[in-house]
Amino acid sequence: MGEESVGALAPGGMEQSRERLFRLGAQALTDSELLCVTWGLAPRSRGGLEAAGALLKRCGGLKALLQAEPVELRGVPGLGPRRAAQVLAALELGRRAQRSPERRPKLRTPREIHAYLTPALGALRREVFHVLCFNARNVLVHDARVAEGTLNTCPVDPREVFAAALVSRATAIVLAHNHPSGDPEPSVQDVGLTRHLVAGAKLLNLKVLDHLVVGDGAFVSMLERGLLPDGEWESKREWNVAGGDG
Repeated sequence: MGEESVGALAPGGMEQSRERLFRLGAQALTDSELLCVTWGLAPRSRGGLEAAGALLKRCGGLKALLQAEPVELRGVPGLGPRRAAQVLAALELGRRAQRSPERRPKLRTPREIHAYLTPALGALRREVFHVLCFNARNVLVHDARVAEGTLNTCPVDPREVFAAALVSRATAIVLAHNHPSGDPEPSVQDVGLTRHLVAGAKLLNLKVLDHLVVGDGAFVSMLERGLLPDGEWESKREWNVAGGDG
């Protein structure tokens, strides 16, 4: 089935679906209907809704579609590069809409860090490692992705970690990486890497405030778990770069 054969646009159908979306809100449409709107098809048109439903089923649902690689998605039978690009663009817009509107947000707790990272780390199929660099007032001055790995591993070069901090003249850093499996429980390797990086940071007079492992809608803070070497958590609810009021 060719790309243009995915659903025929019934006369007036697109206009009706748009009116329904504006009247009831996008949340009133199903995942399949939203895909049809993204493609410029009427959700109720012949073949359109069936094609959208088949795509979601083939990919394993909307979240799996979010995790799909561009090359993989454009190769789906009946989809084609144009509609694949439309889907990818819509999904990326959704991700970006979740990001903090502040260019340099002030983040003081593991929960705030998790909320900040979720749009970037929450739906990836491979592990990535971020270094969040802070000044003395808990303001994020740089967010660097320093490593990308596979489904269950991500080799991290300490030189890349500390280079990001030094270039941004950071006072402290927060380490973060994701677990594509959805389980945020730190592995033995995660804990070992953290201890190694904390030891290296001391030589550079840097504070490692925390290491967050991000899973599917959840996270683990190594500081909260007591897994961060020499960790000092001021109030058990927030950390502070300077150790004072910030």
